[in-house]
Amino acid sequence: MEKKQDQLNELREIRNLMERSSRFLSLSGIAGIIVGMFAITGVAAAYLFLGIGLIEPRYYQFAVGQTLAKESAVYSFLFADFMVVLVLSLFTAIFFAVRNAKKRGLAVWDATASRLLINMLIPLAAGGVYGLILWHHGYVALMAPATLIFYGLALINASKYTINDIRYLGIIEVAVGLVASIFMEYGLLFWAFGFGVLHLFYGMKIYFKHER
Repeated sequence: MEKKQDQLNELREIRNLMERSSRFLSLSGIAGIIVGMFAITGVAAAYLFLGIGLIEPRYYQFAVGQTLAKESAVYSFLFADFMVVLVLSLFTAIFFAVRNAKKRGLAVWDATASRLLINMLIPLAAGGVYGLILWHHGYVALMAPATLIFYGLALINASKYTINDIRYLGIIEVAVGLVASIFMEYGLLFWAFGFGVLHLFYGMKIYFKHER
């Protein structure tokens, strides 16, 4: 009986070692929660700057008909607003991933982390370029849905190198982006839901499932 139990323990250890070598396990649920808060704060700041209500449609037409200086100020603020959210989110994700790796005795950077990053960056880079193309052609309303879709594809693409929850989050992000493409006049609200609320929910799920 003891021999059989020892064999089972050895098999579990081998499985854990294989999982550690093939999957990036240092993702932080706390980081997801904070990133979600950043996203919601960023959208709230955009609505306050535009001076419109949450359920007021066609936020992207606020700058239309304004003076050139006012229009430039609006777009500059929105760009700066979401760049701040992006930079803070990246810093938070990296900080907590490094902290988790050290806490668990895992490598901060290895081949698995490299593959995860590459597979995630390809769709993200494509989405960033596509967003700039939409902006250039004046399709500002489609930028929020597009970022949600490409972000979801990035999560799906990278999920094979980390925990499975990321794949499900990616699928939902794509779905939210597609719905936002239909109701694009409420794109900022969908953006807040996709990057804010979903990150809060999945951050808590990951924390209670993998970290606590």
